Amino acid sequence: MTMAIVVIVVTSALLAGAAWGLFGPLPKRIEGFLIATAGGALIVSVVTELVEPASENAPLTWVLAALMAGAIVFLGLDYVVKDKFGSGGGGLLAAITLDGIPENLALGVALIGAGPAQVASLAGSIFLSNLPEAAGGAKEMHGDGMSKARTFGLWSVAALLLAGSAIVGNLLLRSAPEEMLALIRSFAAGAVIASLGTEVFPQAYREDHLVAGFATALGFVLAYSLTALA
Repeated sequence: MTMAIVVIVVTSALLAGAAWGLFGPLPKRIEGFLIATAGGALIVSVVTELVEPASENAPLTWVLAALMAGAIVFLGLDYVVKDKFGSGGGGLLAAITLDGIPENLALGVALIGAGPAQVASLAGSIFLSNLPEAAGGAKEMHGDGMSKARTFGLWSVAALLLAGSAIVGNLLLRSAPEEMLALIRSFAAGAVIASLGTEVFPQAYREDHLVAGFATALGFVLAYSLTALA
């Protein structure tokens, strides 16, 4: 049941975001506020749901090395995507997919042996992060001349890929050694941290610099409160 709920959360974030960007109003300040809130929540999730569990099952040097590898790989892929697709809606779609695959793979791994409350913080922050990014990306892609149907179809494919990553992480890695799961978590943590520094917080500041700091703190408080209840 928990796995089904998480798959719905992962999928609905991109679908609802794309629909919002194509058919609904999307004020820049609301978009920036939501992205900053998600960034604050992801800080908590990265530490409590990825790095800390990984450090309990693998040597610290391995954890830190895998984390840095995740950051380097994400930054390299992010550079290639922006060089090929630009920084518009298509580039954002590609970046979310590249970031989301290890992120959701780790989400599936985090479900192994965890209760719903322990995973809610990570799943919720991923939802809040992907929702406004998908809305902004879909809006830009339609503005560049792509039809609404094609735009929504591409975001639907991305949603299926990310949901599939979560399922793979949960089902195929269930019997994997704890050290391997720890390295996967660490690699995903590095990718998420890199995305925070290069995509999430810069975009939040551009869209709504006046309250970006407050929204980040709010996201942190909400995620930490949820984690404390687990």
